[in-house]
Amino acid sequence: MTKTSKIAISIPKEVLAAVERERQESGESRSQIFRRAVDLLLRQQREREMSEKYMRAYQQIPETKEEVTAARRAASTILAEEPW
Repeated sequence: MTKTSKIAISIPKEVLAAVERERQESGESRSQIFRRAVDLLLRQQREREMSEKYMRAYQQIPETKEEVTAARRAASTILAEEPW
């Protein structure tokens, strides 16, 4: 069983009302709603950091003209085989 910790947070009444509506519609507990929200926030943050890292690396070592040409040829070949 996963260990958990209890915390107390303060949120605006409007946010709590929205959480309550979501909780009633989904059947989840408040804790599940907040865990899901935090998980989503952290996942989005990791994805954003990975994208930024990728873009920085790409800017440092962009593809060559030969690589672009090879990718276009490969894509054209693959797409030409599709039955559409």
